[in-house]
Amino acid sequence: MNIQSQLRYLRLQAFLSTSAIVVLITTAFTGQQKTRFETLDVERINIVEKNGQISLVISNKDRSPAPMERGQEFGYQPGNRAGMIFYNEEGTENGGLIYQGHRDSTGKYFAVGSLTFDQYEQDQTVALQYIDQDGRRRSGLAITDYPLGVTSMQFSKRWNRIDNMKDSAAKADSLKVLSQLDPKQRLYAGRARNGSSLVTLSDALGRVRLRLSVDSLGKASIDFLGDKGQVVREIR
Repeated sequence: MNIQSQLRYLRLQAFLSTSAIVVLITTAFTGQQKTRFETLDVERINIVEKNGQISLVISNKDRSPAPMERGQEFGYQPGNRAGMIFYNEEGTENGGLIYQGHRDSTGKYFAVGSLTFDQYEQDQTVALQYIDQDGRRRSGLAITDYPLGVTSMQFSKRWNRIDNMKDSAAKADSLKVLSQLDPKQRLYAGRARNGSSLVTLSDALGRVRLRLSVDSLGKASIDFLGDKGQVVREIR
């Protein structure tokens, strides 16, 4: 075999070897193989769709995201809530599972566990929550209506503009108008802060109209309330 034949042979070998390596690497990254880990330590995981749209964030507190609407952050700063945050197909926060618990330097503690699902372009319309402020705790299910025609981001921006106004009659009037967009709780079922078991049903304006309770001493009651909060009928 002459030198030219040897060179052609070496070039062919190099080409075949390179091609095999490329195929191997491509297959490794595009195949449907599963990787198994016994332990995985991470600070944040983003679950995304094929187009890159975020669908779920799992994170520690420091790396948790700020509220998001259509891909834009608003409201409070990131780094406030460990847990999982859900997003809809439009890149808007859609609920989540968050939790925390700690004592301060005086020995008082605060703890919360919250699983929520958001109304479209609004806040938590379904909430299963435990909130404990140094022993003053409540835990239960809450169903809440939010206004239509205004998103969480729009409400937040309006609130910030009014909050930055100087104290005046104009500020008070603006707050009064904005308060008409406050959420209205329709149902609560759980433990109240006073230790009673409680179920409340409210009208479209958020006014409690029916209250069923069993207090901490075991006394049961059913109250029917009027539109101004007065008891119009009671069963003891």
